[in-house]
Amino acid sequence: MARIESGRSADPQFQTVQRLVRAAGGALRVAAPDEAAVPDKGVLTVDAAPDDVRRDGAGRRYPAHLDVREVRTLKDWPGAWWAHSYSLPPDRWPLLVPEVTYDLDRGRRDERRLRACLRDAVRIRRVTDGVPDGCWRLLAELPDGDAVGDVVGELRAHERSLDLLLGEDLGDRREVVLDGVLVAPGLRLLGIGRRLMARLAEETRRAGLSTVCATAEFGGIDFLLAGGYTIEWSRPYALRLDQQRPGAGARVPGDSGGTAGVSGGRRRLR
Repeated sequence: MARIESGRSADPQFQTVQRLVRAAGGALRVAAPDEAAVPDKGVLTVDAAPDDVRRDGAGRRYPAHLDVREVRTLKDWPGAWWAHSYSLPPDRWPLLVPEVTYDLDRGRRDERRLRACLRDAVRIRRVTDGVPDGCWRLLAELPDGDAVGDVVGELRAHERSLDLLLGEDLGDRREVVLDGVLVAPGLRLLGIGRRLMARLAEETRRAGLSTVCATAEFGGIDFLLAGGYTIEWSRPYALRLDQQRPGAGARVPGDSGGTAGVSGGRRRLR
């Protein structure tokens, strides 16, 4: 099996393939190319390996059980130990980053496969019962009976009028405000939140609304930027006034020695 997977045995004999299929609990069936491929009970159907064209540095195929995946960011590669703590430019990376990678640990492979199956099973649904007009509530759900639970993500948004917000006659201009996106902790980084935002964009375009605004901080900023949002510097910052409790030496805001402050650390995104 190792020789076949690595390409060292390019043309195995029919009896060899039959013996391997029987060892896997199946049976081998030979059919004409135009015959309908309808699997029978007890017959093992083997699809073409998706990574058959990929080779390692020595020109060998990757073993099928390793689930080879493309390295898109440094965090995709287990060997990039510096990716989580440092922001180094590519010319200063300690190691050469490969084009593809895989997990040797079987537990991590099984977990990744389970997460991929759950990601493919998620369906997005808009809830309308009990939701006011001009508001959106989108749910990411798994099929009934799954051990993880039914609802694994949720998005909420509402519509507002720019005429009322700015106090000007702008021809009844409207926009949508993204209130929040939540995804179950065990299913994050699978693209479920991005699918929820894509569904919101589709729903708002259908309603004649072309602008979606959001306020975020910390990791939420990167999440929205990855979803296509851009920073809108023309909008005001979100401000916060922190005051000390009575008796803790608090002073009146504006006093030169006061401890109360106004911060604009929150950024407005569009």
